[in-house]
Amino acid sequence: MRDYHAQHVTLRIRRSIGWLRNQRLAAAILRSLRAGAERFGTRIVHFSLQSDHVHLVAEADDNLALTRAIKGLSVRIARALNRVLERKGTVFADRFHARCLASPRAARHALAYVLCNYRHHTRDRLPPCWVDPLSTAGSFDGWATPAKIKTTYSLAEPRHWLLRGGWKRAGLIEPRTIPGPAT
Repeated sequence: MRDYHAQHVTLRIRRSIGWLRNQRLAAAILRSLRAGAERFGTRIVHFSLQSDHVHLVAEADDNLALTRAIKGLSVRIARALNRVLERKGTVFADRFHARCLASPRAARHALAYVLCNYRHHTRDRLPPCWVDPLSTAGSFDGWATPAKIKTTYSLAEPRHWLLRGGWKRAGLIEPRTIPGPAT
């Protein structure tokens, strides 16, 4: 990563941990995300919690800042999940995966992917304006049509142009967007 860029980060959890959208596990992860949202020159701006992975959209000052922040967040999440499950051991399936978002189009695509990802996994068996309650979709200001919001989570405010609104040059996002191919 040269200088600054936004990042789409994925943290994959071991299947043995269970379904992350379970109320107890989700609450532990949300507490960890709030506590670790702004650390080491990295800001976690958006997230979505899926059955066995977590998607993040983050800003980092550089590669070292991103690595430190995501490693720290991973430790925080692992400890929280192990505490809830009354277990010890590895929580993450592998190292985090990060993809640099260097343009408005790439940032818009990542935001749509992260905020609408639950539709991808449910094959869109949801109402058109529904947004994922286990994400920052409720606090997102870039919906093309009004979204039905039940909960509102927010993490760190973006500081750089691309995530503050530069991504809107590529178009607003429909809440009914289904990202990626069906699985």
